[in-house]
Amino acid sequence: MTLPYPAELEAWGYSEAWHQRFLEMAPPRCIPARVVRDHRGYLRVRTVAGERITTVAGRLKHTAEAASELPAVGDFVAVREVNDPSHQLGRGVIQRVLPRNSTFRRKAAGHLTEEQVVAANIDTVFIVCGLDSDYSPRRVERYLILARESGARSVVLLNKADKCPDPERPVAEVQALAGESPVYLIAAKPRIGLDVLSLYLGPRDTIAFLGSSGAGKSTLINALLGEERQATQEVREADSRGRHTTTERQMFRLASGALAIDTPGMRELQLWSTTEEISGAFGDIDTFAQSCRFRDCTHQSEPGCEVRAAVDRGELGAERYSHFSKLRGEATVVAGLRVVKARIERKAADKIGSKQMKKHQPRA
Repeated sequence: MTLPYPAELEAWGYSEAWHQRFLEMAPPRCIPARVVRDHRGYLRVRTVAGERITTVAGRLKHTAEAASELPAVGDFVAVREVNDPSHQLGRGVIQRVLPRNSTFRRKAAGHLTEEQVVAANIDTVFIVCGLDSDYSPRRVERYLILARESGARSVVLLNKADKCPDPERPVAEVQALAGESPVYLIAAKPRIGLDVLSLYLGPRDTIAFLGSSGAGKSTLINALLGEERQATQEVREADSRGRHTTTERQMFRLASGALAIDTPGMRELQLWSTTEEISGAFGDIDTFAQSCRFRDCTHQSEPGCEVRAAVDRGELGAERYSHFSKLRGEATVVAGLRVVKARIERKAADKIGSKQMKKHQPRA
């Protein structure tokens, strides 16, 4: 029996295209759902019948080649409901994650060889940066690189404009880094400049707010919700840093019908990128690199490097070149970690295969 199209789930971003994927991939006796909250141990999903508390099926955990293949907030999933009358919300088990349209990921904090999915199936990433003493264009640049890799559109929101004596200077600075990504000046707390966000808040559009703790993400979501649903805290005057008010990734429905994902502040933003992806994010440097003597030039010490020559001529900022070199260095380290991870996984698979062979060998 073919499951009918659940039109009630459209409010949470579901569509005919997602339903087709579900019908092709879902195991029997499953219903479609979207992950709306990560409780670090169990997940809340939205179904046609409301929210359900779910866990991840053991088989899905076993077959996943990496933690990044497990469900994350924003994912569309196939859920098998569990009959539990004692549970107020109802329970279920996630059996399958549908292929993602976009994925915002980073190197998992504290792990050498693991990537972490921050949010999935996002249409627009809002990169929120406070214009107080915690302002860092280099951090914005890192977010822009990850947003570019995610497949989602990126928009930079320079928040707390009311606390900056010369806001046009950081706007110009970030615009030089952002390329085609729009940069807007806002002040979320007094509700200044927020009208422009309506361009990205259509019904069923999924947006994600990313930025360090204290940047004002929760304040901004409260402004868009029209109510104080997300707890906020004042930042320290000394360094403009706040504690992690948001501790879990979760999705909200805004008055416009858009779906907003709030994320905990991330001060440790390590890239999980290749050197090619880093180069692609620096269009100005990549243009100079086309004229380098060697095609595989690393722009460090090779003769005939046009990138370093552009720095010497003053056509490329020394600080931008320095940050580019640092990020490429990180990408080289990540490439090595990926090799280590593949080797570890290969050894583990060989060990399991060897045990299985011995188990089924006839005894002499």
